[in-house]
Amino acid sequence: MDIITTLRQDYAKFPLDQSYEIYAEDVYFKDPLTQFRGLPRYRKTIEFIQTWFKNPHLELYEIDRVDRLITTRWLLSWNTPLPWHPRIEIPGKSELTLNDSDLIISHIDYWDRSPLDVLKQHFKISG
Repeated sequence: MDIITTLRQDYAKFPLDQSYEIYAEDVYFKDPLTQFRGLPRYRKTIEFIQTWFKNPHLELYEIDRVDRLITTRWLLSWNTPLPWHPRIEIPGKSELTLNDSDLIISHIDYWDRSPLDVLKQHFKISG
């Protein structure tokens, strides 16, 4: 199975049953809140989302590969486990860089909202 097909499947079932074998052991990850290196930490980040966020959903809008760069556009949403269960939405994109073996060596997420705007969503009480 090619990496684009695998990524489409992973996005559809996120954060469950992700295909960690498509990542290099020393994968670099960065988003507006954190950055780190290593597959074990990447797995723990996904497990955190699965454990603590309610109804997580990752909708894939676009995916494109040019040479060793895969770009995706998406919307990540979840309900935060606060008493009023606010629905948080972060539209953004990812840039995934591949090595010679087609393993992801870099995963950088860019949000279309500032971290402050994401934080503000937690204080809108849903009806």
